Amino acid sequence: MNLKITLITILSIITLNSCKKEQTFNDYKYSDKPAVINCDGVNSKLLNEAVYAFENDILNYQKQSNPNASLVRAYSQTIRSSVYSKLKFDKIVSEHTYKVFQALKNENDLWDANNTKSHLNYNGKTMACIASHIKNEALKTTMNALLSTNTMSPKLFGTPLTSKYSSAMSDKYLALYIALDLFYAKMFDFDFSNVNFSQSAAEEKVDFNKIPTSAPVDPHAGHNHN
Repeated sequence: MNLKITLITILSIITLNSCKKEQTFNDYKYSDKPAVINCDGVNSKLLNEAVYAFENDILNYQKQSNPNASLVRAYSQTIRSSVYSKLKFDKIVSEHTYKVFQALKNENDLWDANNTKSHLNYNGKTMACIASHIKNEALKTTMNALLSTNTMSPKLFGTPLTSKYSSAMSDKYLALYIALDLFYAKMFDFDFSNVNFSQSAAEEKVDFNKIPTSAPVDPHAGHNHN
């Protein structure tokens, strides 16, 4: 009898924990947008939300100083700032994106506590999906070479990205990498306890279908900043 009760208790705990995990995040603001990421064995729905939330935040942040800022310009500035550890998360991150980040934390395959170069798990299913789907052949070759030699890092791969940032506009697997390794992974090291989201990033939804007729010239492109 005691064994039966114990088994029932264990099964109940497992069921409750499973339900709790499934209900961790339900605040999808971009579920009406096209699914741009589809990776087997991972939470693609959450990854899609993470990409859209990231793009919304970086564009809104750029618009604070330049109302006519474009998403491609936002990518340029964000990548450069991330590579040189100058991202102002307290000014960029919206409350919704912070909630997405909290949900991403529960995706164990995404993160590697033993990775000294980034919190991102370079050996995980998500990274494998990204590495096999990137459209830009030069970036794809570089990423796979770095992964195969265990030398991948935000700095090493972020450097060539500073001149190829516009690829993220049409390649959302590349956009996912940028969002995860150059943004969300770095949020682990930022203290959000004193951030007042009502005074930080605006939660204005961006029209992702509005694409500029031509990419703005980046005055820093081609220059090496140390």
